[in-house]
Amino acid sequence: MVAPLTKSERETLKSLYRLARDGHDAHTGALAEILGVSPATATATVKRLAERGLLDHKLYRGVELTPSGRAVAIAAMRRHRIVERFLADMLGYAWNEADRLATSFEHDLPQEVEDRLYVALDQPASCPHGFPIPAPEVGEIPEMPALYDLEPGDVAVVAVPGDTDPEIVKFLDTLGLRPGVRVEVREKHPFEGPLVLRVDGKDRTLGEKVAHHLYVKKDLKPMEETPA
Repeated sequence: MVAPLTKSERETLKSLYRLARDGHDAHTGALAEILGVSPATATATVKRLAERGLLDHKLYRGVELTPSGRAVAIAAMRRHRIVERFLADMLGYAWNEADRLATSFEHDLPQEVEDRLYVALDQPASCPHGFPIPAPEVGEIPEMPALYDLEPGDVAVVAVPGDTDPEIVKFLDTLGLRPGVRVEVREKHPFEGPLVLRVDGKDRTLGEKVAHHLYVKKDLKPMEETPA
């Protein structure tokens, strides 16, 4: 009988998936920093996962998920987002607290409980941060562009990563930029200049650095104008 994956092993697979999606090289040093463990611990975890056929670890080329490892990583991220939704919708936690709390117990959740939570939550399409919850049969997480990738006239729904600095979250809140908020890009200044966004009927200016840290789901429906 194959032993179930540990919490550290699942978190490693999730981190590898995110690194690959963001276009970053996945080396044990980068993994150790993300996971908050020593390089030796990260290397040992990678070795165990490679022995189980969930990833490839090649000298000088870093670490890559195998198709099986990718499927397990996506399933783990789906579970995390469902648990976040439970914490926010049923227990009343703020969206930016759900990420931290979900990690503390999601790994011990039986599959049956995950399935029932998903149904009880009315099969949500996204987590409290605004990121999609993939259907089990799809086995993939749709890509979301960065807010800064949008062009003037584009309308989109905002998603805010769980690891966003709390001070940035407070700043975004003053602009009305929260998960699930619809925005329209009014202006995009050249040479990596700021964006001017229409948020809740008001024009707001957001710098390039922060706009790169937020993600969006494009919306083809035009914005409805409200009095400024």
